[in-house]
Amino acid sequence: MAEKVGVSKDTVQRVWSARGLKPHLVKTFKVSNDPLFEEKLIDVVGLYLDPPDNAVVLCMDEKSSVQALDRTQPSLPMVHGRAQTMTHDYKRHGTTTLFAALNVLTGQVIGSCLPRHRHEEFLKFLRTIDREVPKALAVQMILDNYATHKHPDVKAWLEAHPRFHLHFTPTSSSWLNLVERFFRELTDKALRRGVFLSVPDLIAKIEEYLNAPNAKGITFVWTATAEQILAKVARGRVALQKVNQS
Repeated sequence: MAEKVGVSKDTVQRVWSARGLKPHLVKTFKVSNDPLFEEKLIDVVGLYLDPPDNAVVLCMDEKSSVQALDRTQPSLPMVHGRAQTMTHDYKRHGTTTLFAALNVLTGQVIGSCLPRHRHEEFLKFLRTIDREVPKALAVQMILDNYATHKHPDVKAWLEAHPRFHLHFTPTSSSWLNLVERFFRELTDKALRRGVFLSVPDLIAKIEEYLNAPNAKGITFVWTATAEQILAKVARGRVALQKVNQS
């Protein structure tokens, strides 16, 4: 650009910085092609903005293949004039899967670390939720379309526990599940810089973090209405259509 307009590179950089332009960055997106997108969106957002009485709304998902990573050399702590450093390579000591259900109202998280990611583990986690949620409350649970959530054994268990009601997000719409926001916090604050010598060590750190927000009652508040989201998606579809036609 500097060569094109006949100015210095520093001038171009100053203009970009003054206007918040970052052309080197690329944002990703994906518009869901779920034929029931609007119906599912309205259902889930309705639970966020107008939750039913005598019920708990839980956002549930699995954070699979969480790795117990150990650095090949000790990390150096942050000091004046130098950021924290750690080796780029690591040793793998195994993985765990975190099953988590975020209470939309209180911010409390029901969580269990299990070795695999099958319908058997999902059923085990459903039983954990059933024990921890007061029996007088219905369980309105938001989750994705993963096959284990619709397994025949899961359906049979749900039929035997009618207080559980599943609400599926549209395909390619993980952003609609608030527990993903919790997973991001967990990754940034407990896992990304962690050094774990074993899977039990990793699980202990995850459980430590689970107990922290549970004690403080940190909540993630949903504010966007279904109408606002649908309008934004419609603009995205129009833009994609123009690109496809060009």
